[in-house]
Amino acid sequence: MPVLRHPGPGLPAPLADDELARGLREGDEACLTEAYRRWSPMVHALAWRCLGDAREAEDVTQQVFLGVWRGRGGYRPDRGALPGWITGIARRKIADALSARTRRGELVLSAASRLGPADSPGAQPETLLDRVVVRRELDRLPAAQRQVLCLAYYEDLTQAQIAVLTGWPLGTVKSHARRGLRRLRSCLQQEIAP
Repeated sequence: MPVLRHPGPGLPAPLADDELARGLREGDEACLTEAYRRWSPMVHALAWRCLGDAREAEDVTQQVFLGVWRGRGGYRPDRGALPGWITGIARRKIADALSARTRRGELVLSAASRLGPADSPGAQPETLLDRVVVRRELDRLPAAQRQVLCLAYYEDLTQAQIAVLTGWPLGTVKSHARRGLRRLRSCLQQEIAP
C-alpha cells in the first residue's frame, strides 16, 4: 500500500498528474521542474539499464525532458497517462543513443580500415583514434613527402625500393622522408600539447 505524504504546514499539496500535464501544456516551467523531479529517476534507470553507461544515461535523461518541454503541445491525455508519454519519449531517445553509438563504431571501423591492418586484433579504440590523427596529419603533408612516408610505413618498402618505384634519386627520397617525418612530428606534438 503506497504511503501518502502530506505536504505539511505552509507547503502546497503536490499536483495530480492531470494538473501537471495541463500546466505543462500551458508552458508552466514549474510543472516541467516537478515532472523532472518525479520521473527523472525512472527515465535515468531505464536509460542506464538499456545503455549500460551512467554518463550516457544522464545525457538521455536531459534529452527526454527537453523533448517533454518541446513536445508538450502534442501530449494528449486521452491517449495515455503523462508518465507513459514520458516513457515513450525516453524509449525513442534511448533508441537514438544506441543508433548514434552504432554509427560512431562504424565510423571508427571505416576509418581504421582505410588506414591498413591494425597492430593487433584486439586494438583499443584509442589506438584506432591515434591512427586517424596520424592519417589526417599525413594528408596535410606535401604530396611527395606523404608518398614516401606511406610507401615506407604502409607498404614496408626501403628507401632504395621507393627510389626505384618513383624514379626519384635516392637522395631525394631520403630528403622527402626526413622532412616529412620532421613535419609530422611537429604537427603531432602540437596536437597533443595541452
